[in-house]
Amino acid sequence: MKYRLKHERGFTLLLAALVGSLVLALGLSIVAIVRKSVTLSSIGRDSQFAFYAADTAAECALYWDIRHSKFASSTPPGDLRCDGETLALTTPGSPPFVEPYQITFQYEPNGYCAQVTVLKSAAHPRTRIVADGYSVTCAEITQSARSLQRSVELRY
Repeated sequence: MKYRLKHERGFTLLLAALVGSLVLALGLSIVAIVRKSVTLSSIGRDSQFAFYAADTAAECALYWDIRHSKFASSTPPGDLRCDGETLALTTPGSPPFVEPYQITFQYEPNGYCAQVTVLKSAAHPRTRIVADGYSVTCAEITQSARSLQRSVELRY
């Protein structure tokens, strides 16, 4: 009795393993691309939040300086409020302030931190407002690895 060997045994298993490997590699590539896209879009969103915080704080300082002259060298700034939040100002001492002088405050519009510096001098530009906005609260700036900073500077 003679047996004939079939030379095609295992071909289907090899083909299935090859197709499975290709599908797995393609799936992993798509997952990696999606993860990078999500990370990039969240960074863009956080960057916008940081910019909006900086812009809001700069506009607040500009309002109090232009409309009410609260950062003048002869009078103390007093209590300032933006969006219902009282601002804690850091001044260079008591008036009259020696120029150039700087007043700083921290502000949290909509839960995002903004740190503002108002610099006054007799030289042109006479006023410079620098607002640094962050994508996190003021308490989280040093702790968060995902904290983004955007700045706005006004000179007039």
